[in-house]
Amino acid sequence: MTSLTLLESGNNMTLTVKELAQLCDAEIQGDNTSIEILAAADIMAATTNQVTVLSSSKYSKYLKETTASACFISSQFSTDGAPKNLVFLLCDDPEISFLKAVSALHPTPKLTRSISKQASIADNVTLGKDIHISAFSTIEEHSTIGDETEIFASVSVGRNVTMGENCRIYPNVVIYDNTQIGDNVIIHSGTIIGADGFGYKYRNNEHVKVPHVGNVIIDDNVEIGANTCIDRGALGSTTIGAGSKIDNLVQLGHNNQVGKNVIICGQSGISGSCTIGDGVVLAGGVGVADHVNIGHQTVVMARTGVASNVEPCSQVFGSPAKDKKVAWRELAALSKLPALFKKFKELESRIGKLEE
Repeated sequence: MTSLTLLESGNNMTLTVKELAQLCDAEIQGDNTSIEILAAADIMAATTNQVTVLSSSKYSKYLKETTASACFISSQFSTDGAPKNLVFLLCDDPEISFLKAVSALHPTPKLTRSISKQASIADNVTLGKDIHISAFSTIEEHSTIGDETEIFASVSVGRNVTMGENCRIYPNVVIYDNTQIGDNVIIHSGTIIGADGFGYKYRNNEHVKVPHVGNVIIDDNVEIGANTCIDRGALGSTTIGAGSKIDNLVQLGHNNQVGKNVIICGQSGISGSCTIGDGVVLAGGVGVADHVNIGHQTVVMARTGVASNVEPCSQVFGSPAKDKKVAWRELAALSKLPALFKKFKELESRIGKLEE
């Protein structure tokens, strides 16, 4: 690949179509390879000097109307009727190529790393190379921060916390004592890692608090959304496997074991001591009871209530959760009840008249 000429355009970068194709391993179909691309946009809104993507046939109609300068597309889609000046970037996976283009055209601003004088850092903290700690953040005793990690304003890092390399911790995150965080972890604002789990024993007409002396372990390449809470284990660890992604406003109770490459969408709540297998997807608003095992590669659909174990590679829906096809048939049957009830009343009336 030849070197790319990247020109600053405000906060964006500018690439020619030819450079963009080289960067994203795409084949050019069209003549105007020198046109400059300033930004990326969806196919319904893209205009001149922007690149877009066609990844689903339901958006094919917009291809004929677009004023975009370039479009990522696979060979399975027809380009008939598209504007003549539109350059196509042919590739095996248009969505991934487009994401590369978005990252190149809209790069994250380079942070000038420093340690603020207004940060409070204990004397025995170990700090890596080229790190950034913003004002009003605190790091308590015996903690370790890895190379090139960025900690933004008003972050609270407790005692004996280990944080790996190239992490990014956004403002107002709270990380309790003894938490272990791997490399390349992103934690968004307002999230709390390692608070006590919600554990009580009812004795003598009062709730007796269960002590929580465990911790949270977060593996490499995990991203955690804003205002999410992950409780520490009562005795052992709450663990999040490598590559897992957790949305905003998620509650993860104590002692949960979340596998690798798990997706947990917003407003989901997982009670304590659950095991979530590798590659599981929990859609929005899922609720999981305590001590439940969800097998690997399972998809739990939105608003589902999981009260018992789920076999691997399942797709479940409803409350309580059941196979999605069974749940949909039951919902379809329920929708027919008013008509069936009306028919029943008519038959009841006819039988009554016959008996008379």
